[in-house]
Amino acid sequence: MSVVSSLVSDVRLPRMVKARQYFDNTKIENVSEELKRQFLRPEIYGTIQPGKSIAITCGSRGIDNYPLIIKEIVQFCKDKGAKPFIIPAMGSHGGAVSEGQRLICETNGVTEEYCGCPIKATMSVTRIGVTEDGSFDVCIDSYAAEADGIILVNRIKNHTALRGDYESGLMKMMAIGLGKQYGASLCHRAGYERMAELVPMIGKTVLNNASVLFGVGIVDNAYDKNYKIAVLTKDEIPIVEKELLKEAKRLMPRLLPGSADVLVVDRIGKNISGSGADPGITGRLTYKYSGVESFQAGKVAVLDITDETHGNIHGVGYVDVINRRVFEKADLDKTYPNSITSTTLMSDKIPVMMKNDRDTIKCAIKTCQPADPENIRLIRITDTLHISEILISECMVDSVRHIPNLEITDEIIDWEFNEEGNLW
Repeated sequence: MSVVSSLVSDVRLPRMVKARQYFDNTKIENVSEELKRQFLRPEIYGTIQPGKSIAITCGSRGIDNYPLIIKEIVQFCKDKGAKPFIIPAMGSHGGAVSEGQRLICETNGVTEEYCGCPIKATMSVTRIGVTEDGSFDVCIDSYAAEADGIILVNRIKNHTALRGDYESGLMKMMAIGLGKQYGASLCHRAGYERMAELVPMIGKTVLNNASVLFGVGIVDNAYDKNYKIAVLTKDEIPIVEKELLKEAKRLMPRLLPGSADVLVVDRIGKNISGSGADPGITGRLTYKYSGVESFQAGKVAVLDITDETHGNIHGVGYVDVINRRVFEKADLDKTYPNSITSTTLMSDKIPVMMKNDRDTIKCAIKTCQPADPENIRLIRITDTLHISEILISECMVDSVRHIPNLEITDEIIDWEFNEEGNLW
């Protein structure tokens, strides 16, 4: 046994109990039919003209039915005789290289074969105008700038660090996603204190100076399923997106117990959240302008990263302790462009590393003071997108049983580690 392992060997892991959290589970039953219905609006239907080249944006997040939504938009354009193509619109993600951004599209299921049109990936940008106050040049993806029309597609939700009328959504996609590394760097260099002002300012410049046809805003429910899809004209985007953001925030899931001594997260990744794990769930603020989050955790432990993140461990700096494999799987060339571009180097600092899951969890418990080690309040989740089923330590059961929309199953879940001390 190593010296480090011996330091946590005396820690007793609590017995865990399965619990279910209940949120609004309303969802769209037939996404294809819903899109086709909205495409028939005269204001939308008339935007697509035969023979015109149409750029369709694709972001970096894993979104429910994302490939299907893109495919339906492509088919709508082709049915009207247009020539659609897909462009990655994800700022500096994918290591800030075109090949990395194409790979993210494909990993999320948005492929040329499935969607039925080319993917054109570039990091080159073209200047299209200047913000209304004259402070900033606005540039967008060069393929998008050359296209006859642009269709924006993105999920509308709270941002991990930005608070304002527009957070993650169509406005941010225009300002940062379409802006590639240039746009992402421009917004972040101005500082998060100006982000709520700058994102809509740049977004409106794009609307006024680029050939945006319409936008498709997606709102997901707490179970990561499509709750609402809104096909918006370019004039509707600045008005309606604000209301959709309010709806998205109302639907946001959360850890109902409210606090824990230790939060164990099985996996993080850029496909899960821009910060690897959503700070609205973990309670770990990614920046002082993000506001006060409700959940509180003494220590946060992370056991692994998703395959879809391709080694990008951005956000790991807000964690206290990790399984060493998180670092061993890391690709720093994909990770560091995010923190350098966003100017928040703290997000990619490497936490304490332990050799396996067992020692990682024990380390989090051991160092969580002044918690009672014999009655540790521990919550374990798969990731911050999937928290309908959680595990809580046995000592928490009586204190949380009264919480509305939280069901204690009384099913005991044992810690089952393999020979290497890992859970899988």
